[in-house]
Amino acid sequence: MKIKIFAILLIATLSSCAYTFSGASTEGLKTVTVRFFENNAQLVVPTLSQQFTEALKSRIRSQTKLSITPNEGDAIFQGNITGYEIRPVALTSSATPTASNNRLTITIAVKYINNIKDHEKESFEESFTRFYDFPVGGSIQGLQAQAIESINKQLTEDIFNRAFAQW
Repeated sequence: MKIKIFAILLIATLSSCAYTFSGASTEGLKTVTVRFFENNAQLVVPTLSQQFTEALKSRIRSQTKLSITPNEGDAIFQGNITGYEIRPVALTSSATPTASNNRLTITIAVKYINNIKDHEKESFEESFTRFYDFPVGGSIQGLQAQAIESINKQLTEDIFNRAFAQW
């Protein structure tokens, strides 16, 4: 019985203090706008812009209590996809060097604007890059969906942490 009471008090205390286990600090923010991230890379995957934009919205929804609004939110994420490239890596040592892996690299330019008074200094503009290695033997198109999903997860985590955890 004492354990139940202690657990209830602990939960009530943590929720009233706005403690988050993600380390995110959204002090003063109630809404956020995530604008569409246009794909300006030389190599364009038609669905990448939508996938990345939705992945960022999903991360914000799942790790904060912020409402996502299409108009001017308390905070705004905007930017574009500036790089999408596949290059050979892990060359084998032989008379004719060949790659045993390919590397998909995606770069996103992000501008984060915090419109809350006294929090404007938390705004930033920078690029984030992540990659995914996959074996040469498989079809690039067959592995592309998995690679993009993995990279988007890493990129949205980096962007989220930079904006809300000041990492």
